[in-house]
Amino acid sequence: MGKNTLKEAMFQEKLESGRARCNLCPHHCILRDGQTGICRVRINRSGKLYTMVYGMASSVAMDPIEKKPLFHFHPGSRVLSFSTLGCNMRCKHCQNYSISQADIRTSRLRKMAPEDTVRLAEEYGADGIAWTYNEPSIWYEFIYDASKIAKRAGYFVVMVTNGYIEEEPLRMLADRIDAMNIDVKAFTDEFYRKITGARLEPVLKTVKLAKELGIHIELTYLIIPTLNDDEKEIREFCRWVAKEVGDKTPVHFSRFHPDYELTHLPKTPMETMDMAYDVAKEEGLKFPYLGNILPDDRENTYCPKCGKMLIGREYFNVGAHLVTNGKCRFCGEDVNVIQ
Repeated sequence: MGKNTLKEAMFQEKLESGRARCNLCPHHCILRDGQTGICRVRINRSGKLYTMVYGMASSVAMDPIEKKPLFHFHPGSRVLSFSTLGCNMRCKHCQNYSISQADIRTSRLRKMAPEDTVRLAEEYGADGIAWTYNEPSIWYEFIYDASKIAKRAGYFVVMVTNGYIEEEPLRMLADRIDAMNIDVKAFTDEFYRKITGARLEPVLKTVKLAKELGIHIELTYLIIPTLNDDEKEIREFCRWVAKEVGDKTPVHFSRFHPDYELTHLPKTPMETMDMAYDVAKEEGLKFPYLGNILPDDRENTYCPKCGKMLIGREYFNVGAHLVTNGKCRFCGEDVNVIQ
């Protein structure tokens, strides 16, 4: 890849002997000349860091917002989803490993300018733009530029992320991102180190900071048999959400299906999914949901005060929608829904 295809990376620090440190994510990769970071898309060229994926898209697709999943953010809307290659984690269960772990030198990518995202959103008739499929933060420079243009054009912008980003880049992005689904993959550091190659605490910091910055937050917890399915761990996670993020934060417990390097594990038993939902309710969470299952009333949104169904869902289709200005149409309870 020639230097003319690269764009200088943000959040870098020059070091001695031609080395440079990347400060975009908590890995803080220190790279020698010619070396790429854990994400595989940021490279040191002559002592300076460059991104290799500015405007390089691996996927462009229209999705319902519920697929992200974002259940409390513009229900029933449709977003144009964009992704690139690479990731700053190495999840052994990744369902998008064909792009997250891909080699940029052998991958087919679509080149686009930041303005093209809005042009395509208009063509597709999208309500908003989503950065998703692989980890969005690793093509930070592009989403930073494109999100500003999208917001000016009247589109909302969402991210589906693992939350592995440093404070300064997140703060700089905050006025350009309206909602985030953050994947909290487990509630032990041991899981993060062994299964993802990362750490838990930076993710929790991202969740809390994003909330403080006024970004709409929803969380996903993929329940993997034998690895993060212990009732005690799930209970501690739910308690943390209720205390640190808020009891009206939507939490999506997702059912594991064997993939990538964890094909030897079974899919999550429904008994475990039931347990997680019940634990969330016991710990005071108002809006737990179950995902990757057959149609189930635990995908619907119910008012935590009067119990009426407010938003009905079947797979990614929205039926009943009885919320007005973020409040229950029956009793007026705030249900943390952005419309």
